[in-house]
Amino acid sequence: MALLQFLVFILLFGSSLRLESIIIAVAGGRIVGNETDRLALLEFKKRINDPYRALRSWNDTVHFCNWVGITCGNRHQQRVISLDLGEKGLGGNISPSIGNLTFLHFLNIGNNSFHGQIPQEIGNLIRLREINFNNNTLEGEIPTSLANCTLLRDIHFSRNNLVGNIPVQLFTSLSMLEHISINYNGLTGELPASFGNISSFLQTISLVGNRLQGKIPESLGQLTNLYYLSLALNNLSEFEFILQ
Repeated sequence: MALLQFLVFILLFGSSLRLESIIIAVAGGRIVGNETDRLALLEFKKRINDPYRALRSWNDTVHFCNWVGITCGNRHQQRVISLDLGEKGLGGNISPSIGNLTFLHFLNIGNNSFHGQIPQEIGNLIRLREINFNNNTLEGEIPTSLANCTLLRDIHFSRNNLVGNIPVQLFTSLSMLEHISINYNGLTGELPASFGNISSFLQTISLVGNRLQGKIPESLGQLTNLYYLSLALNNLSEFEFILQ
């Protein structure tokens, strides 16, 4: 009877509510919640090795907003805004389904054993503010699609096995960026000349222990809020500018 009354309430008043807050599935009397985010998380879990059962709460007996590492929003109550799985002893690959969590603000899988490439679908996370993939064994290049995440303030990819050039697109699109650390990877090529034009908010740049070469661009001197710059253990030329 209680379930019937609930369904009648939805039919009568559902049109006045935000649709993304009432997208539900009823199975055996259980409200599952937003299917897009729940299914994306379950797909994400399929590619994870979890020897310590850190994700044992990720099942249908618990609402996904209450799963370990998950925070849902207050305004959009059925949408995941934070995925925080740092230091959980996890391994495996990052599923492309991560790109379906389009309300994410915070993404942290640092200090685990994730490997493989960072999927291009990461660029679908247009609300993302902070991403932390530190201390894994991720491979391949930094996805150019990350430039779509124009609200990013913090990028932390240190101590992985990332290779290739730093995408120029990052330094033409991420105007809100404050901190970037990609230490101890295998990045090659030159620092983009547009580096200094990236953001008036940029405070820290740390690219220690890569294989970068060429001149350090003079445009870095335009970063008036920069207080920490570390480019050691590369093959870069000496400084040719003075930070203002």
